[in-house]
Amino acid sequence: MTTPKENPTPRRRAPGMLPERRREMIIHTAIPLIAEYGAAVTTAKIARAAGIGEGTIFRVFADKDELLQACMAEALSPEHAVRELDAIDVSQPLPDRLAEAAEALQAHLSRMGAIAGSLGHRGGKHPGTVRGAGRDESTTRIRAALAELLEPDRAALRRPPEQIAALFFGLLFTQPRTEDEPDLTPQELVDVFLHGAVSGGTK
Repeated sequence: MTTPKENPTPRRRAPGMLPERRREMIIHTAIPLIAEYGAAVTTAKIARAAGIGEGTIFRVFADKDELLQACMAEALSPEHAVRELDAIDVSQPLPDRLAEAAEALQAHLSRMGAIAGSLGHRGGKHPGTVRGAGRDESTTRIRAALAELLEPDRAALRRPPEQIAALFFGLLFTQPRTEDEPDLTPQELVDVFLHGAVSGGTK
């Protein structure tokens, strides 16, 4: 007597990615490609890097221009930088806190510059919003996160934390560079910021 075969369990399809999550994944994949190739990057190249079909891109973006604009807005968004600043351990000595902050913000500014330069961004106009952050709001939020890092040392600061934060962010944004000198490391930058340009042994 033959035993009847059991019905195989029907294979379930993996749940599809929500459109917003898919947009984010495509944007994060596209940003380094845009930094490398500029606006000439193809949606086919982005799709291959993301491991998806090219048509999937156009299910969440109207066209390539909309994708490029979304990537520009994401590069200018402060979200990632603010999260990194908020994660810094405030129990560390102030120089260590600021060195970590400098490293995070230099990466943020480098990403902004690479995307803006690759896409030929001109005129200082923010191209759109990602999670609601325009240029002024981005700067305000980053300065506020920096001020929180400075708050434990308020009594030792010569100016309020908010003002020191603005000065520190401005130094990072406008760090002078020369052809014959390497960029300052985050630790070197913080040392000059906290202790000035004059050697401690100079009278």
